[in-house]
Amino acid sequence: MAYTEEWVTARARDAYEHGRASFDVRPEDTALLVIDMQDEFVRPGGSPYWVPAATRMAPRLRRLVEDCRAASVPVIWTVFDDTHLGLDRPHALRFLPHADTDWRRPGPAEVSALMGRRPDEALIRKPSYGAFYDTPLDTMLRNLGRDTVIVTGTLTNYCCGTTARQAYERGYKVVFGSDTTATDDESRQEAELAVLRKGFALVLTAEEITNRLITTTPASEEAGRANAVRSGTGRNGRSAGSGGSTVV
Repeated sequence: MAYTEEWVTARARDAYEHGRASFDVRPEDTALLVIDMQDEFVRPGGSPYWVPAATRMAPRLRRLVEDCRAASVPVIWTVFDDTHLGLDRPHALRFLPHADTDWRRPGPAEVSALMGRRPDEALIRKPSYGAFYDTPLDTMLRNLGRDTVIVTGTLTNYCCGTTARQAYERGYKVVFGSDTTATDDESRQEAELAVLRKGFALVLTAEEITNRLITTTPASEEAGRANAVRSGTGRNGRSAGSGGSTVV
């Protein structure tokens, strides 16, 4: 076959626009990462780094957080903060337009109250964009036995996108929230989603994520059902042939 320019371009375009990764999203294997939904980014007018789209998206993300809790999916939060006197921050940041303001947060970064973070949920204070950079996130996920991460929060094309790429490079299966991430220029949202969709992540809406968590049968339950079928016992302990309407 001759791979023409038109053919390879059409193939790439289709993957950017419609590509879908082919892995299951199992609650027992998954953790939810809520990236930098902190006061300075979410509170209207709170700083020059306010992200209006993040404010609008926050209620939807909070519902996803609650859905994940209900499915026993651990929730891990991050904030972009001043850590270790700034000595652990990438040196080149100071030279980039992202740092072109004299604004300084008045105290330690905190998750926005709109998000309803619970005290029993881990909070990582990170010094750069990616949540894996100089943080214990990888160790935490491995201790939890999780090999799949759902990436949500802000900014889509900075902290969230970088975290998704770092997770992919560490062998994690990555789910990326298309409508539970937000950036400071909404015209950039789909461009970042397209790259992630083609090469790094399964890009899903909040509703799609919740549906997958609800409908994917945990491996232990699936094995239990298989054993019940083999032994002729329904899930209520009665023999499937003992009468009634026992479901196997």
